[in-house]
Amino acid sequence: MTSRPPTARLFLAAELPGEVRAELSAWARAALAGPARTGVRILDPDTLHLTLCFLGSRPVEEIGAFGGALDALVGEPCEVSLGAPVWLPPRRPRALAVEVVDEHDALADLQLAAATAVEAVSSWTAERRRFRAHVTVARMRAGAAEPHRGELAATPPRRFRVERVSLYRSWLAPGGARYETLASREL
Repeated sequence: MTSRPPTARLFLAAELPGEVRAELSAWARAALAGPARTGVRILDPDTLHLTLCFLGSRPVEEIGAFGGALDALVGEPCEVSLGAPVWLPPRRPRALAVEVVDEHDALADLQLAAATAVEAVSSWTAERRRFRAHVTVARMRAGAAEPHRGELAATPPRRFRVERVSLYRSWLAPGGARYETLASREL
């Protein structure tokens, strides 16, 4: 019997400024107050991020190559703003997210550059679906009924710059995932 090499659940994400994370968390708590919050877990502000590439469960020995891919990443800081709240996926939602609006497609370009850099150093391939920039702010608890999808309060009218991309390791736990930063790169 051969044992499988150890793996790590990994993703590349754009980091959010601390004040944006705090505002999104406060918005989610207010928007999901009362019955709307039944079966929903609001995410801790420190865990909020904008995923560029979910790499999934990868062999631990690839972590160094993924960190190196960040060094090869070419991109400029980009100006974005918070958009509308959205339940994802649209059918049978499991998360509440806030769209991130990028009027100049710089974020989509950054996502493509990140995916290309990772593909160059590994066997990972990007998903075929279109990149949808968003920040997940709440998740449905296992076995929870579908959320009430009434109108939610408007999200904070906030503009901010994406200036840093990081490689994260996700440690899953019953109370929610914990993220460990493995490598980062300033844009």
